[in-house]
Amino acid sequence: MDVRAYTPTREQYVYTFGGAAPALRVKPGEALRLWSDDAFGGALQSVDDLSAAKVDLRFVNPQTGPFYVEGAQPGDTLALHLVALEPAREWGASAAIPFFGGMTSTDRTVSLQAALPDTTWIYELDRARRTVAFAARHSDHRIELPLEPMLGTVGVAPAGNEVRSSLVPERFGGNMDTPQMRAGATVFLGVNVEGALFSIGDGHYRQGEGEACGTAVEGAMTTTLIVELIKGAAPAWPRIEDDTHWMAIGSSRPMEDSWRIANAEMVHWIGQLYGLHPIDAYQLVSQVAQVPVANVVDANYSVVVKVAKALLPDAHAFGGIHDDLRARARRL
Repeated sequence: MDVRAYTPTREQYVYTFGGAAPALRVKPGEALRLWSDDAFGGALQSVDDLSAAKVDLRFVNPQTGPFYVEGAQPGDTLALHLVALEPAREWGASAAIPFFGGMTSTDRTVSLQAALPDTTWIYELDRARRTVAFAARHSDHRIELPLEPMLGTVGVAPAGNEVRSSLVPERFGGNMDTPQMRAGATVFLGVNVEGALFSIGDGHYRQGEGEACGTAVEGAMTTTLIVELIKGAAPAWPRIEDDTHWMAIGSSRPMEDSWRIANAEMVHWIGQLYGLHPIDAYQLVSQVAQVPVANVVDANYSVVVKVAKALLPDAHAFGGIHDDLRARARRL
């Protein structure tokens, strides 16, 4: 299988889902190798670079795309299989940004407290050891952490001709910031407009669940993925399948509504997979679900509800396309 490469110029970066002309037209079944910049657009390169001076929040999370998928129509399901995610730089950056994050006053959670100090951390990448190094700013502590690449943003154009910031997660996907979005996973997104117009970006070299300070180890990424299209059967909210779990993602505020969305999606999905009455599926999911929090910092909060495949009988979602894509990925 051939792999088609695309690297945007800075002028081709897109900062929204919806509202942008397609960068490329792709066919279902094609494999793409896509370069994406970090959330800061490379603006933070040393600990002396501070977000207040270097980062304009109107232009963060630059997207690579959008890509027009031939044959995609509203109501279809776009399947993107993440074959490989590889850091494209030797360093990643993280930051405490004034009035942004889960443990500070924000524009929505307002108090009279001053902003937390504007601070930048640079994580050095060791490719041979597959680690990134945390270096404390106020002591000599240095801790090697495992490299765990993921994508913060994967999404399609929203419905109704909406144009949404690349900071927003919603039913179209977007800035979900879940560590579950990693190599080996297949994400399923409902198509809202002709061509789907999907984009990716916001690579993270690693991130804790919740992304508490508002930023992960942000880094440029080279992503290899396979594009597929399933006619009809669009999920209402993003779903992910990997070799071990079924997952659904809800994004809203307050956080319990995010959980309710994802939990309802999982109840519906398990019911479909196993032919269960909704009340039986509800009972089953109640006993087997895990609920990692993806982020508590974005315009909406994202919560994942996941079920381990090993706990349930064999089943095949969307005609078993995940297993097929895994097999195709091994041939790349």
